Amino acid sequence: MNIAFIGLGNMGAPMAINLLKAGHDVTVFDLVEEAIQALEAEGASRAGSAEAAASGAEVVISMLPAGAHVQSLYLGRDGAPGLLDALDGRPLLIDSSTIAPDDARLVAAAAAERGFTYLDAPVSGGVGGAKAGTLTFIVGGDPAGFEQGRPLLEAMGKNIFHAGESGAGQVAKICNNMLLGILMSGTAEALALGVKNGMDPAVLSEIMKQSSGGNWALNVYNPWPGVMEGSAASRDYQGGFLTDLMAKDLGLAWELALGSKSSVPMGSQARNLFALHSAQGSGQLDFSSIQALYRQGEDK
Repeated sequence: MNIAFIGLGNMGAPMAINLLKAGHDVTVFDLVEEAIQALEAEGASRAGSAEAAASGAEVVISMLPAGAHVQSLYLGRDGAPGLLDALDGRPLLIDSSTIAPDDARLVAAAAAERGFTYLDAPVSGGVGGAKAGTLTFIVGGDPAGFEQGRPLLEAMGKNIFHAGESGAGQVAKICNNMLLGILMSGTAEALALGVKNGMDPAVLSEIMKQSSGGNWALNVYNPWPGVMEGSAASRDYQGGFLTDLMAKDLGLAWELALGSKSSVPMGSQARNLFALHSAQGSGQLDFSSIQALYRQGEDK
């Protein structure tokens, strides 16, 4: 199948590589030349623009930082047309960015007006899951479109959910990431408390993993350096899911709560913590580096 993949960041690049491994023809575009070159080395074709990448594609997949980028790609900006007005044929459109549900609904409605099927399909599972092809896809949109896209999603992920109509994928993803932010900040807080009271972080982690405090952040993505081999914490918090992106997602949760008059006191606190951590210069570090916020003043 001919696939256009637009957006080759920490998540998008390994997702595109898995599509290549599954035998698909993938044409890629990104604003970063090095990212395109890396995919070329894996067997992808390059394009000089998003429009060129999508020309003749049967499926267009995008993985972008924020809703403004998704709108710009599909709807255009400053008088320039977007993909919806430039595409030839009727490719299936799949956006795996994490954006506001209203942004996803806006693009989906515009796509439907022009005869396209658009799915919002954000992912969970982190960079490790993207590389391993074990991501969870949380999809909103037309059920027939979901079934059409399922084989491609299964080439990149392990758990594929149809959450509901357009925007539902984003709602579910935002709820998931709000909980993840709460769990990561709480795990970092508990570890710091134990270490400051004489505990070995590895011993404490193992105790909590086997007890009622066990959770994904602790069990799979431990934020304390040196405790878990291969974790972002053990490679100076480089790569992975950036603090700035977690802060963005927690902001989306706050906006969603405001719109529905929902109470999210723990989500709000997590948002404040990650915003503070970012403001202190850690925005481009993995989000598990929130551990450092609880270690200030410590001789690390």
